[in-house]
Amino acid sequence: MTKTDSLAQLEHLELKLLLEAISQHYGYDFSDYARASMVRRIKKYMESVNVNRISALIPLFLHDGQAFQTFVESMSVVVTEMFRDPDVFKVLREEVIPVLKTYPFIKIWHAGCASGQEVYSIAIMLEEEGLLDRCQIYATDFNDEALRMAKKGIYPSDDVELYEKNYRDSGGRKTLSDNWVSQYNAIKINSRFAERITFASHNLVTDGAFGEMNLVMCRNVLIYFNEQLQDRALNLINESLCPRGFLCIGRRENLTFSEIRKSLEDVNNKLRIYRKKGA
Repeated sequence: MTKTDSLAQLEHLELKLLLEAISQHYGYDFSDYARASMVRRIKKYMESVNVNRISALIPLFLHDGQAFQTFVESMSVVVTEMFRDPDVFKVLREEVIPVLKTYPFIKIWHAGCASGQEVYSIAIMLEEEGLLDRCQIYATDFNDEALRMAKKGIYPSDDVELYEKNYRDSGGRKTLSDNWVSQYNAIKINSRFAERITFASHNLVTDGAFGEMNLVMCRNVLIYFNEQLQDRALNLINESLCPRGFLCIGRRENLTFSEIRKSLEDVNNKLRIYRKKGA
């Protein structure tokens, strides 16, 4: 065995012990996360706390809950923007919302909502289509810091130009800036949207389903899971969808390996928008 092989084997053992310690002490199971992505994030965290061995994180996490919480937040990707991938929002506006308009009450779950910009985008679109008052939106993430940001609805004004472009490209016909107030180089989303959104901590790895949703958004979350964990999350999401409910995932994600694919029909396969078949 070469020295490189020996070091790789040792790193694998250290990683296994770290994940086992986290699971036993905190109840978080990261064992089915995509390995390359997980190791990359762990090593980035190691740099921030100035340690050079994965095993050094074990006593740190066991004896310092705040250090562990910071690590958990680093494992949750908080990269989003308002009306991100506007072509997706355009299809939602043109092909999904007309169906939702036929329902007396609408329930939407945004799983992995990060810092909330896309949740507010959905709410803005629903208001423009006259639906917000009969909607309840559940926005969940396991990153508590991201959820706190989402609840506040305050974002840097540096991104406003991008938000406006995305909105126009998504089929928006009004003025996006009417939905926030600007102050001190930041924007604050109008509070009327938060009234229709319930923000909550939820872990797709360990927690249960949300029942009878008409639309589930879970975009660019599954790519960080291995296939086994993706399948578990997809089954949980499918269980949460009512018959004829809609599912939207990230365009880099796919359902072909999962049994739930048989229960879904295409709305737009290229953009990964599907509809659950009838009961």
